[in-house]
Order: sequence, then structure tokens, then C-alpha cells
Amino acid sequence: MSPRFVVLGPPGAGKTTVGLLLAERLGLAFRDTDDDIVATAGKPISDIFTDDGEPAFRAMEEEAVAEGLKTHDGVLALGGGAVLSATTRGRLAGHTVVFLNVGMAEGVRRTGMSSARPLLAGVNPRATFKSLLDARLPLYREVATIEVTTDDLTPEQVVDAVLRPTEPAQGT
Repeated sequence: MSPRFVVLGPPGAGKTTVGLLLAERLGLAFRDTDDDIVATAGKPISDIFTDDGEPAFRAMEEEAVAEGLKTHDGVLALGGGAVLSATTRGRLAGHTVVFLNVGMAEGVRRTGMSSARPLLAGVNPRATFKSLLDARLPLYREVATIEVTTDDLTPEQVVDAVLRPTEPAQGT
């Protein structure tokens, strides 16, 4: 058993929104590893960062991704930083991995000052988002089998773009 699609990207790319729509369109179950982490820890991700630190969160994330890849056969959304783990990147090999790309301006607009996004909290969210994109972009592209830039697309258009390479050609 393994997911039909693994969805990843930076904060604000639309992983949950697009993942849910993709799952609905294909008649598949949707699962988000961030939700799995919250359920396991019994507290929000922002509290895990505050109480236990980022390394503890990343270890939980690595386990949640491994479990999701083993046990879920629908659409699996990963947290934006899951690709930081070389182990996770290795586990993604052989899966259909959808990288939802979002530009800096649009990503900052979509995420705002959300306290639910601990890595973007702080004095200069734009600078933080830029450094996050700079560090992660090559990692997203390393594991992606499909890349869609979401900036100017509706979630439905993103799903169309994701499915385009995998849908059989329509009769001519």
C-alpha cells in the first residue's frame, strides 16, 4: 500500500486545499502528516516547537511521513519542511510527488502572520519566507515528479494541472 499522490511545498502553496480536492476528485482518502503529528503529540505544532523544539518536531515529522507512506493509499500531504530530512527524501523515491510551488509574494500573502506557522513567526516574515524558499526549493525539486506553480491558479486549476500528466488522453 502506498499513496497515489504525495503533495508537498512551502507554507501557503495550498497543500491541504489542493490535496483535499485531488482526493475528492479521484475518490480517494486524504491524510495530512501535520494532523497526524498533532494527534500523536496531543498539542498544536506551534506548541511542539515552543515546548520541545524544532528537532523534536522534525523527528516526529519523519516518523509521521514514514507511517503515511507505508499505510495510506490516497492523497498524502506533507508539512512544508518534511523535505529537510534526507531520510524522508529517500523514502519519497518511487512515489508520485506533487510539488506545489508558490512565489514569495504570494506565499507571504497567503500565510500572513499566522501563529500556526512557527517558522514564519517573527520580526520579518518576508525575509524568513525567502530564506525558507531558498533553502527548500532544490529539495522540493529533487523529490518532485510533478511541479505546479500555484500563484495565479485556483485550487481546481491546480488539481487539473496535477492530473493532466497522469490522465489518459481523450479520444480525438
